Amino acid sequence: MSTYVYGITAASHPTLPEDLVGVGDPALPVRVLKEGDLAAIVSDAPEGLRPKRRDLLAHQNVLSEAGADGCILPMRFGSVAPDDDTVTGVLAERQEHYKERLRTLDGKVEYNVKATHDEEAVLHRVMSDNPEIRAVTEANRKAGGGSYEERLRLGEMVVAAVKAREAEDAGEVQRALEPVADAISVGPESSGWLANVSFLVERDSAASFLDAVDQLRKSHPHLDLRVNGPLPPYSFVDPGPAEPAGTTAGVDHAEE
Repeated sequence: MSTYVYGITAASHPTLPEDLVGVGDPALPVRVLKEGDLAAIVSDAPEGLRPKRRDLLAHQNVLSEAGADGCILPMRFGSVAPDDDTVTGVLAERQEHYKERLRTLDGKVEYNVKATHDEEAVLHRVMSDNPEIRAVTEANRKAGGGSYEERLRLGEMVVAAVKAREAEDAGEVQRALEPVADAISVGPESSGWLANVSFLVERDSAASFLDAVDQLRKSHPHLDLRVNGPLPPYSFVDPGPAEPAGTTAGVDHAEE
């Protein structure tokens, strides 16, 4: 049977609860595979696994239980290997790399920040910052709305200004929060967000990071900021030179 991998930790990691279960219906028992100084937290992989809410929460719960007593390198939901031997083979092959990652991520959590514009607020900001747009708007108003070409020109000017503002604000989100984080990971571009950035933060410094987010909200009221965390440091695991041989990377975890 295939092996579902939740995460990688040190072989000396405290023992997990005996009744801990993971994905599947019925939920499958979680077990530990050890190889040298490392261990993988796994279970059998259910057939036809899909990112249903029940299994997403089960995956997260295993990581929360395992991470409560020490550092764990979290795998994305749906990480499956052909069998246990493949998993232990990867641990042996990448022993030093994973040990370095565990040292680096010990005591740290991830916060994901996504930013969008408040449409009304950003239009007001664009109008106030751009004399040319204000002048064309006023000219159209005096002309009873302006011709089709004039309205089209104004629309194109506003769209271009908003796009420029999106790029500027995306950079500002990163610049404002990077100083209070140990590392950053920029997520994939999406039409839904102007910024999607994950920050690696010392668990004991989380309050300072969240204070910085609040300051960013106050100084940029035209931005809507969504913060998700603390999370296991998914974006900072770095599997190494290539994906582990024989594994299948699943869909992104629900927080993404």
